[in-house]
Order: sequence, then C-alpha cells, then structure tokens
Amino acid sequence: MRAFFPVLSLMTWMLLAPVSSMAQEIPLNGEAVEERADTGTDSRIPLEEIRRYVAVYNAIKAAYVDPVDDRKLMQSAVRGLLINLDPHSTYFDKEDAQAFDEQTSGAYEGIGVEVIQQSDGTLKVISPIDDTPATRAGVRAGDVIVAVDGKPISQVDGMEPLRGAPGTPVTLTIVRKGAAKPLTLTLTREVIRIASVRSRMLEPGYGYIRISTFQADTDADFRANVEQLQTQAKGHLRGLVLDLRNNPGGLLTTAVQVADDLLDAGVIVSTRGRLPISDSQFNAGPGDVMLGAPIVVLVDAGSASASEVLAAALRDNHRARLVGSRTFGKGSVQTVLPLDNGDSVKLTTARYYTPDGKSIQASGIVPDVILHPDPGAVDPVAMALPELSEAILPGHLRGDDEVEGTASGNGTVTGETLPGDAPIAAALAELKKMTP
Repeated sequence: MRAFFPVLSLMTWMLLAPVSSMAQEIPLNGEAVEERADTGTDSRIPLEEIRRYVAVYNAIKAAYVDPVDDRKLMQSAVRGLLINLDPHSTYFDKEDAQAFDEQTSGAYEGIGVEVIQQSDGTLKVISPIDDTPATRAGVRAGDVIVAVDGKPISQVDGMEPLRGAPGTPVTLTIVRKGAAKPLTLTLTREVIRIASVRSRMLEPGYGYIRISTFQADTDADFRANVEQLQTQAKGHLRGLVLDLRNNPGGLLTTAVQVADDLLDAGVIVSTRGRLPISDSQFNAGPGDVMLGAPIVVLVDAGSASASEVLAAALRDNHRARLVGSRTFGKGSVQTVLPLDNGDSVKLTTARYYTPDGKSIQASGIVPDVILHPDPGAVDPVAMALPELSEAILPGHLRGDDEVEGTASGNGTVTGETLPGDAPIAAALAELKKMTP
C-alpha cells in the first residue's frame, strides 16, 4: 500500500482498480455530455474536446521552437488535468511515488526538507526537518527552490532531484523573501530519520508529549512515551500536555489510533465523498492509556489535517481542552491511485467531519483558550509564511461556512504560529486548573 507524508496532508487507504482500467470504461464519442443522475459525473467525453487536445498537441510538436519529447509532453498534459482541482491533488511519477512511500516509514535518503510543488513547478519549503542537511545549510520555511544543480526546477520531475544516495552533493538555487538575489546552497544528502514523538516531564506528575507528524510507527512510539512518563511519575501521572504545533498531518489511520489510545468510546472522525467507498466512520474502543487523567492539546496555525482530526476528536468527546491558535483548516482526504506503469495519482476524494459532524475545511479549529506568540520568540515559519491557512491556498475546496474567503467564527481565516516554550507553560497552567 502507499501512504502520503507531505506537509498538510491527510491520507486514507482505498483498494481501487488501477486508474488505467477505470479509464477504459469511459466511452469517447461525439455526442453531448450525458450526466448520470446517481453521481452527477459525465459518462461520456465530447469528441470535440479530444480533437482540441490533439490539435494543440500537434501544434506544439510541429511548431515549438525546440523539439519536445513525446513522453514529457504527455506527462505535462496529465499533470494539467489535476493542477486546477485543488492544492492537494497531484500526479506522482514512479520515483516520486516511491519517495512518497519511504517518507511514511520515517526514513529516506535526501536533504531533510518538507516541500509543496507550486503551479509553476517550483518547490516551496514548508519546513526543514531538525538536524538534517537542510537545517544545517540554512534552508528556511518559505524558501522557494527554483533550480537544482543549476537546472531549473521546472525542467525536472517533481522532488526527485532533492533525493539521492547518501554522501552525494546537491546544489540548490533558492529565492528567499527579503533577499536581494537568489541564494546558492550546497548540501550533502544523507539518510533522514524522523522521530515523530518525543516526551519529557514538565513538573512532577505532569507530562509532555510532542507529536511532529503522523507516520507508520507514531502510535507505537506514543504509547511507549506515555508508559515512560507513567514510570517516571511512579504510576501517578496527573495530566498531559499534547503538543501538535506545526504538525502537518500524515497518516489518518495513525491519528485515529492515537485518538483511540486516549478515548474509551465515541466517534473519532468520519469521511464523506462521492463514492460509497469514501464514506467511513472511525470509533474508539475501550482503553485509555492515560487512565482518565486530564489532557491539554496545544495547537497553532501549523497544525493541519491529521493533527486536526486528533485535536477535534479529543475535544468533541470532552476528553481534552485545546489551547493555542486557530488551526490550518485542511478538512479533505486524499487517496493514492496507483497506475499500471508505477506512477500514481493523489486525488482528493472526500471531506472529513469531526465527531460533532462539522467540517473544518478552510476554517480550522478555534481553541478553547487563545494564545498569541511570545514577542521574544523567533519563529522562522511565521517569518517566511506570515499567513498559514487552507483558505488562502489558490484553488482550495470551499468550506461549508466559507463566504468570499472568510471563514466562520471570528471573521478571519488565519491563525498564528506559536514558537518557543511560553505556549507550553500556558498549556501546563491550563492543565493544572483541570487537575483535581
């Protein structure tokens, strides 16, 4: 199976026929488009649209200033089918799909940076990963990678140039906001290992767990960290601060598992799409690893997707209070559809809904206790990306309550990132109020 671990992503697993076999069922003819009453989809593709595509294709092949490779031209056409759908639907060639899988395991070969590909082909840095070649070389959130080894990024396939054998060099050309000219950074690739969970005692009896992303082993690591805290507290852990700040998401199934660890019962999340296979509901079973001790969840504008699922599940089930800033607001589900040639299509197939039946798409979650950044804290994410929200992404899916780009609630679509230790102290103070 394939999984997705980019920033701001939420994945579900679906067993679907290859896209190529699905396409064979769509007839091509010259009749008018016929709508199916049950799904609203087109069952026929007008011949005039096929003719228009062929005409443009032939014009490029015949008259473009330089010869164009057939495979590259067709690949561009396929990518074009997805580019205007929404920011999270995209095409992966075989190498990108393989890289996609490797990142979910928490180890891959590269430079250690989370990026999103923009419509012009450039790669925008969402966040460099701690203690990797990217952070050591000075790559920052918000940087735009425009060339790799002197070759424009638009002329290479996706994120593949950033990857490579450990010990091999790669030179990035970066456009940075506020810099007078592009920067050139040379990095050495290595095996990137991502630890998604870490913990410590804040005070006697009060634990802290940070989840930076949801990957395949996150739930097992989470349970191990809770057990370690319980041991340190000699079995009397009075409360927990669960830090999801700047957690971009990851695997939905893992976020559901962590929620189940902390809930004895109740709905965790549900998904709804156009196809019946997209409709599902996840419920918690008995067993709370915290034994009912109070929980405060710390979130901010960088908390997205799967981290929002976990936060909403704990709050809606009255298991935790949320402290921080409005979350990112990614309420959509992506499914990876494998192609026969090894490539994949990552397609938005559903919206997810909190236990209270609400969609957070483009609006996010407003915490119970609002915090603002510490003026003395330096936040490279906020410096590079002053506004973090699904609602400001071009082509985003409109939220249920969204009107002309304004999210429901307090009239704003963006939260704030909350760096430093001050938010942890505030969350601990709130946790103590909940402790008997």
